[in-house]
Amino acid sequence: MPMTDFSPAPIGRRRVLLAGSAAAAAIGVGAGTAAARPEPAAASDTAAGSAATGTTTATGTRDAAAICTLTKELTEGPYYLDHALVRSDVTEDKKGVPLELVLTAVDTATCAPLNKALVEIWYCDALGEYSGFVGNNGHQEPDNGTFLRGGVLTGTDGVARLTGIYPGWYRGRCIHVHLKVHTGVTLTPDGSFTGGNEVHTGQLFFDEKITEAVAKLSPYSTNTVPRTPLSADGIYGNGGTAAGLLAVTALGGTPAAGYRGTLTVGVDPDA
Repeated sequence: MPMTDFSPAPIGRRRVLLAGSAAAAAIGVGAGTAAARPEPAAASDTAAGSAATGTTTATGTRDAAAICTLTKELTEGPYYLDHALVRSDVTEDKKGVPLELVLTAVDTATCAPLNKALVEIWYCDALGEYSGFVGNNGHQEPDNGTFLRGGVLTGTDGVARLTGIYPGWYRGRCIHVHLKVHTGVTLTPDGSFTGGNEVHTGQLFFDEKITEAVAKLSPYSTNTVPRTPLSADGIYGNGGTAAGLLAVTALGGTPAAGYRGTLTVGVDPDA
């Protein structure tokens, strides 16, 4: 039977840096709030960002004067593979809508950006299949065990930039991207990393209106498994930005042009 990760509740909590409305006005950017709406507001394909999450700067960074608030740490799920791949582009040969992720790691004790933190992602392709587990969502395709997996080190601004495709979906879960943050890792010549501390495990989520537009495009439209919307997902739980809801902006005038998702993730580097 397919392996799933629709656990009924999060396994812990971390803190995330979010700009409140007052701080946002002072620094000139919009921001998410800790109190999420039951369902994210609609976002057009060319909108600057969804009303549920507000907007961010082009780099996704936020000012250090912003407010630190609690957020959820979410289940790792059954599809993690300890490849420790270091690379900014995880696409390989996977077809789909382009996706850029701009993730800012900060120390919640000081709200300062984390330098040289390894931000790692993994997620399923347009047909809902994870590398290393192809077939679990009912589709047959080549499986090299590495597609849509990888991570990069943050810079002095705390920002990690990764590219791939917009995720697909599998039975029982809404569309999401898995996330880990590691500190103190050592990069190796073979393009991987060793050692360090795993200080955060979470998931990234997308506005439902954007997902609806993407799901109509090929190859997503050939996914034979019913899609679970964000509002029915047992892990997201209407958690808004506190649970990893990305601020998403369009990269062009149509859904096929792709999207950029930004979020600031606060961690305890001593965890």
